[in-house]
Formats: sequence, structure tokens, C-alpha cells
Amino acid sequence: MYDFHTHFIPFEVMDWLKENQNRVNARWEMRDASKHEFLVVNGKWGFELKTAFIDEKHYLEDQQSALVTHSVVSPIPQLFMYDFEPSITTELAQTYNLALSRFAKKNSTTISALATVPLHSPEKAAETLAKAMSLGLKGAIIGPGVQGHMLSDVFFEPFFAEANRLGAIVFIHPLLNEDPRLKRRMMPNLIGVPWETTICGTDLLLSGFVDQYPNIKVLFAHGGGFMPYQIGRMDKGYEQWQMVSKHLQAPPSEYLKRFWYDSVLWNENSLSFLIEAVGSDRVVPGSDYPFDLSVWPPDATLTKGASSLLE
Repeated sequence: MYDFHTHFIPFEVMDWLKENQNRVNARWEMRDASKHEFLVVNGKWGFELKTAFIDEKHYLEDQQSALVTHSVVSPIPQLFMYDFEPSITTELAQTYNLALSRFAKKNSTTISALATVPLHSPEKAAETLAKAMSLGLKGAIIGPGVQGHMLSDVFFEPFFAEANRLGAIVFIHPLLNEDPRLKRRMMPNLIGVPWETTICGTDLLLSGFVDQYPNIKVLFAHGGGFMPYQIGRMDKGYEQWQMVSKHLQAPPSEYLKRFWYDSVLWNENSLSFLIEAVGSDRVVPGSDYPFDLSVWPPDATLTKGASSLLE
């Protein structure tokens, strides 16, 4: 059984953060006596440093106990570092990618990995991706855009052109939504996270992205957010408005089937709807381990999606 959506922080990355804590405004703090330390980066990206995040032995034992035979490991979104100068982001990305390459090579039958890149500098991101894939990584995990730019913008062309040349997996993972209306009841995570995926995914779908970059394997986190559920509305807009249809060669519902989606939905009916909408070969098992909102263990039945994504 595969798990395409897991996160880990190698010890080399933790060492880098400690050595560079002033450069990235990192601090470690206790928030609850019953929990582990929290790591806060730049005053906003805080998360609990669970043992499973930072201990390779613990991570591997948990995967084995859940009968996961192969895990795809991604850097954590809190360490994308898009808020900093590209030189800092690139430095951490290279450290992270080299460490994940070591982890994957050491456990080659059970671990694969995705890179992190300085997305806010697309030329550097392209270079970082190429170097990471030369080390054996399968592609990259990226956020849904950077300040002032959505992923369909020409700004990102150097990165996506390189990803297309390499046939990379590009795993699009949302960051917390900063809409002030959501700052209550954990809504930034509950609906803000899938909403970010919805915006990003809809923009890519309607832009003709998959025709422009047919060799990139785009994987959306958390079942694609709310996008699959509203595909009928997009199809109707395609019929009505040239502004919706002008970049497409088929209705949006057909393009929906050209992306991949993980199974992190926590609801069997939602997962069944997604599979019916896009096909079982486009849905891959995922858990979001070891974050609090993980589906653990992941769905063991989605073998077709795993095969098609790794072809």
C-alpha cells in the first residue's frame, strides 16, 4: 500500500533551523504541557514538533504498523519559506532535498521523496528541482502560489517548463488562508486550506495549464478541495461564457480527469464522489501523516491511481 501524502523533517533540516534561527525568525516554545514543543517560523507558521516529524525510526515504524509498504515523503508546508529572500529559501531547500535523498536511498524499497523549491524565484526553483531529481527525488511539493502570483501566471514559466521537461510530479499543497473572516473556530485549517486548493486548482484548470505542460503530473492535496464538487457549475460556465472556455479544448469536467488527487477526505461518500468524477486511476492513497488532521491509516484500495502517477 502506498501513502502519497506524508511529511517529515530530517535531522539535517532541524540542525539548519537551529543554526539559522535568527535569519528565519524561528523559535521553539511550549504551549501545552501535554504536547511536544511547537516550532514557530517568522511569527506565523507554528506547528507541534511531534516525534513522528523528526525521528526516522519512529516514522518508519508507524508506516510499517499501518501496513504502508511505500511512503512518499514531502517537506512540510510550514518550511516552504516563501516569505524570505530566495537565497535563504534556496539554501534550506537544498539542505532539505539532500537530506530527503539520503533518507530515500537508505530506505529505497519503502521511501520516495519530493523536493521543496524557492517558488518565488522561478529560475532558482527550476535549478533546484533539476538538482533534486538528479538525486533521485520524484518531483516537488509547492504551495498554491506566492504573494501576487497565481500558478497559471507567466511568472512561473521557468519552473513549470523545467518540471515538464523532467516529467516531474508536482504536488500542490495549500497554505493557511489569511481571510480575516476565518480567524475563528479553526476555520483557517478546516475550510481555508481546501479553499486555497480550490482557487489554485480552478485557475490551473481553466487556464489550459495541462495542455501547455502535458508531462507534469499535478497532484492536489485533500481531494482537490471543493473543486470536484463544483465541476458542474464550471461546465455550465463553459457553455455560457467565452471567458471560461477560451483556453480549453473540452469541458472542465474532462480536464478534471487530467490531474491527480489524494484521498485525504475523511469521508467515504466524499471519496466515492471524487473517484466517480475523475476515475479510480486519478486518486491516490494519502494520509497527511503525522499532522493532527490525518487519515490514518490511508486507503489501501486505490492501487490504480498509484500506478498511473508513478508510470
